[in-house]
Amino acid sequence: MISHLDRKLWRDLHRMTGQVLAVALVMGCGLAMMIMARSLIHSLETTRREYYEVNRFAEVFAHVKRAPDSIASRVAEIPGVATVQSGISVQVTLDLPELDEPASGMVRSLPDFVEPQLNRLFLRSGEWLRPGSRGELLVGEAFAQANQLRIGDKLALLLNGRREEFRVAGIVLSPEFIFESRPGAALPDNRTYGIFWMPYQELASAYDLDGAFNYLSLTLSPGASERPVIAALDDLLTPYGGRGAYGRADHPSHIRVSDEIRVLHTLAIGFPLVFLSVAAFMTNAVLTRLLNLQREQIAILKAFGFTNHQIGIHYLKFAFVMVAVGTVLGWAGGIFLGHRIVNLYHLFFRFPELNFQLNRPALLLALTVCAGAAAVGVFNAVRRAARLPPAEAMRPEPPANYRPAFVEKTGIAHWLSHTFRIAVRNLERKPMQALFTVAGLALATGILIVPNAFRDGIGEVMDFQWDVLQRQDVGLGLVEPSNDSVRHRLEQLPGVVSVEPFRYAYARIRFGNHNRQIAIQGMTQNGVLNRVVNSRTQQIPLPPHGLVLSAKLAEALGARVGDELLVEVLEGKRPVRTVPLVGLAQDFAGVAAYMDIHAVNRLLEEGDIITGAGITVDGARRSEFYRALKGVPRVSWLAIKESLRANFRKTTAASIGLIQSIYLVFATVVAFGVVYNNARISLAERARELATLRVVGFSRREVGAVLVTELVILALLAVPLGLLIGTGFATAILKQINTETVRLPLVLTVGNYSFAVLVVTIASALSALFVLRKLNQLNLVGALKAPE
Repeated sequence: MISHLDRKLWRDLHRMTGQVLAVALVMGCGLAMMIMARSLIHSLETTRREYYEVNRFAEVFAHVKRAPDSIASRVAEIPGVATVQSGISVQVTLDLPELDEPASGMVRSLPDFVEPQLNRLFLRSGEWLRPGSRGELLVGEAFAQANQLRIGDKLALLLNGRREEFRVAGIVLSPEFIFESRPGAALPDNRTYGIFWMPYQELASAYDLDGAFNYLSLTLSPGASERPVIAALDDLLTPYGGRGAYGRADHPSHIRVSDEIRVLHTLAIGFPLVFLSVAAFMTNAVLTRLLNLQREQIAILKAFGFTNHQIGIHYLKFAFVMVAVGTVLGWAGGIFLGHRIVNLYHLFFRFPELNFQLNRPALLLALTVCAGAAAVGVFNAVRRAARLPPAEAMRPEPPANYRPAFVEKTGIAHWLSHTFRIAVRNLERKPMQALFTVAGLALATGILIVPNAFRDGIGEVMDFQWDVLQRQDVGLGLVEPSNDSVRHRLEQLPGVVSVEPFRYAYARIRFGNHNRQIAIQGMTQNGVLNRVVNSRTQQIPLPPHGLVLSAKLAEALGARVGDELLVEVLEGKRPVRTVPLVGLAQDFAGVAAYMDIHAVNRLLEEGDIITGAGITVDGARRSEFYRALKGVPRVSWLAIKESLRANFRKTTAASIGLIQSIYLVFATVVAFGVVYNNARISLAERARELATLRVVGFSRREVGAVLVTELVILALLAVPLGLLIGTGFATAILKQINTETVRLPLVLTVGNYSFAVLVVTIASALSALFVLRKLNQLNLVGALKAPE
């Protein structure tokens, strides 16, 4: 049997369906973001953990120049080391007939006759390399898909200057390359860079590394500490050109997935918090004004014996119906959007299988958080209803004090219409109600700023990274550091307009208790093709002494301009020097350390050595240049600007763009919901007053103008405040989601602010039209009946 109070509840819900749905939609938007983000975190963490365990992903990694296999046995004797696997890792260039430009990649060795102990591959298609086979290789899935490679296709690789053809035996995945990108590059280019595997003996013969290795990975014993193992490993490998061991936390692929999880953590907290704050405001407004309209009903209920507890529970049920509807919408929306994002992840995260896994505790958390937000919003209103004495509730509310409004005291009243003065008086006599309405509208305006700040930030990254910083058409690296004469050979290639050399030197930079292994980039002092700029986009001339760091890297090290940094070079003579930090560079992809190229060579105690160059090419001769470059054996890798830009747009920008689109739709729904809700409530609580105005001679147009004027005044107060709040939201959220991989700058344009104002204006106009239609249908006799 349905109780009397429950019947009343359903009648109230039916009468206020529009307002209930508006609040539920706002709640649902916030909960959908929470469920989506928390489930994506669960999906990525679970999938990565299982992948690492099944395929035995290593925990410590090291590169050396050349070390005999006997050293691997000595590494295994280091306390805390469980399993050691050595091998060969080299950079190569490729000649693909389908590509005008040369491609490049990394080739890793596999044991000839046994299965790898660590970093085991997953065979997506084809077959494993046969024991003792020659002329076959395995290809990473990202490169294979980008170039439409199939089993049996032929690839031409330049191995140590010799061109050799290989058959594609299989397409594979590796836990080392969940995110496939060139070493040192923050962004992928799967079309022109790939990962390959071939038998150890064949690769060793090509590079004169028989009985030796240049790459090592290992796992730790249970309970072993990583730091002392890395220290001992560095001591052992230093005589063999060790470039500094590092742990899993510093592995590029692992970092990229971890950065995505970190961004999702921010989305799981920041966005829902904003939406649910708006929902709490709306719930409070609905319940508070409903209770004001039902004072007499509450008194009658108490007179018939209903207790304060029963009445309080009755109105809480009203709030929790909105919670239930919002939670169901949030569950459905979060699951749907989560599947969309996972499909996008398949473009750049290479797992054997990545499916959307619903985080079931997130469903309970969503219900709890939503109920909590609603309870906070209605607590005071429900408590006041429960405590209202029946005798007091039976009386009508005392008439409002209709003293002259502030604008009338200024002496300009005769310039104002009657409807405008009525609207101003109503707002002034209910300041708290007006304040809460302005707060809700301001939040609705503010959240519209954030998604477009994401969009504008993506555009700024693309323009800044590839038009301001990296102006070259092609960047290339050499197999071995060479003297400056290589520059002149590159200048002779057809179509070359200019060449700007650089020198990369691997080093460990220390400051205080923090350190970071990174390639110091030696560049020309006032580079034209590769530039270093500050936060005002002014070029920083690289001084003859000192380092310039990415602002993000300096933040990670805790260093400021003027501090002395300890630089431990990890190659050549391995000098250790103290170098001052002389400037902070602005960049948005990865982190970097810059020095003048001559200063780098002095630091390494070497002559005019380069490791690569940036090149600009005549567009009309680009194909001719690429064909000639394919025949240069000393090139180990290539980075083509337009290919990088296109891949960024396809992967990282697409991922951020989808989240931006989702948030924009949700923010627009919230804006419309808040404005509509306030307009409906204003009409409901003032029906009798407006009917009185009609009876005493005001026209429908004049009576409607009172409501519309109130709405306009509140919107005019709320919008500037909302733009300020939105600026704060955008600043805080972008700061939290910025990682070392990709950082979005805060870009706030006139178009962004104009869009927020336009959405609120359209929402206000549509809500005003709806309310005016309801006002025209108002039953004057029914509205004027005295409840008492």
